[in-house]
Amino acid sequence: MSLRAKMFTSWMKKRPKNMSAMKVIAIVFAVIILTGACLLTLPVASRDGTSSGFLPALFTVTSATCVTGLVLFDTWSQWSGFGQIVIIALIQIGGLGFMSAATLLVFMLRKRIGLKHRLVMAQALSVSDMDGVVRLQKTVLVGSFVIEGIGAAILFFRFLPEYGFERAIKWGIFHSVSAFCNAGFDIFGYIKPDASVMEFQSDPVVLLTLACLIVIGGLGFLVWQDVAEKKIFKKLSVYARLVLVTTLGLIVVGWTLICFLEWNNPNTLGAMPVGDKLLNGLFQSITLRTAGFASLDQAQLTEGGKAVSIVLMLIGGSSGSTAGGLKTVTFIVLILFMTTRARGRDTVCVFKHTIPQGQVLDSMTIAFILIFLAVFGGIFISATSPVGFTEGLFEAVSALATVGLTAGATTSLSIPAQILIILYMYFGRVGVLTISMGFLAGNRVEERFHYAETNLLIG
Repeated sequence: MSLRAKMFTSWMKKRPKNMSAMKVIAIVFAVIILTGACLLTLPVASRDGTSSGFLPALFTVTSATCVTGLVLFDTWSQWSGFGQIVIIALIQIGGLGFMSAATLLVFMLRKRIGLKHRLVMAQALSVSDMDGVVRLQKTVLVGSFVIEGIGAAILFFRFLPEYGFERAIKWGIFHSVSAFCNAGFDIFGYIKPDASVMEFQSDPVVLLTLACLIVIGGLGFLVWQDVAEKKIFKKLSVYARLVLVTTLGLIVVGWTLICFLEWNNPNTLGAMPVGDKLLNGLFQSITLRTAGFASLDQAQLTEGGKAVSIVLMLIGGSSGSTAGGLKTVTFIVLILFMTTRARGRDTVCVFKHTIPQGQVLDSMTIAFILIFLAVFGGIFISATSPVGFTEGLFEAVSALATVGLTAGATTSLSIPAQILIILYMYFGRVGVLTISMGFLAGNRVEERFHYAETNLLIG
């Protein structure tokens, strides 16, 4: 046994039995949210100098930390400069993970990263082991700041002539971080409150810059590292290739469906020139995958458009990224499994590799949990708030997948529905497996016997 393995085994035996790495992540996220809520409750955080109250502050902070984007108020109109700084800081921490912030501090102090911190870091980055996790964390930090810096610079020069230096630099930084972290928060309320990026429907520089930041942030840190090291597609890992192919496929399919369903809708794409229709259809397809910026009024989408939006939101981005949702690879594994079973085969294969049966079952479990919670949330919201089931389902999926788009239901939510959305945003960001396995894995019981098998009629 290697020294690293001996150290890991020793720590696992001596660690507090009720404090696994996944529990640490869940608890620290909760502490960050509560701390941020206390800060936003302060009168200085509100533009009018009056405290917003704890529940609205908690809702906003949970949305920021969980990089969702659902808001009860327009961010610019409600929150002062101090409040906006708190929000963007929480978006950065929530998007990259609190361990990234902690690791950055350790790097600055030139301290050694211990085994326990490496374990938590691995869990926070969604990697299965600790080999190379510190190097990956450095890649995450450096890559994130470089990409956000480039995005901020492009947006700065776009806004500078029209809005001046101070507002251009503030808007550039805020929206670059928000887009890269797939948060969807905006401070364009200065132009028109609650309009998100609708004022830039005909601006390809703004929309395409935000879209690129969203896609890069949603690919996942492991994919970044793999692409940076190997560069050639055929040399990439099976996981990285699946992420890239699935992401491209979802963008194209979503773009096609949105344009087809909304092309003649006068309230969305219908009144636009062809070029703007294609641009906004593309942006809608990308932002639905957990970003939350809206260049179209989501409440005015056709029923088919809302249905496609819900599916794309539920799928989300990729594992180990700033995005939420079911995750791209989980989705494609389910598609491959159904295709395999429909052809009468048992083994799921992709790129000449076999996917373990356990991972197929994990994918099915995650999908069932999210779908069940989404439907329950839609029913609960429509039953407790003055909105229909479609709008309630849209809101529930948006929270669970940490998207942040709304079909107009957020401001109409009852207090019980607001609490449910807070829980869904937290659950969606920390992760179904992180919460369920983190709190239950320590109590697993080994199966010592099996009942006799029986055959059932299926289908």
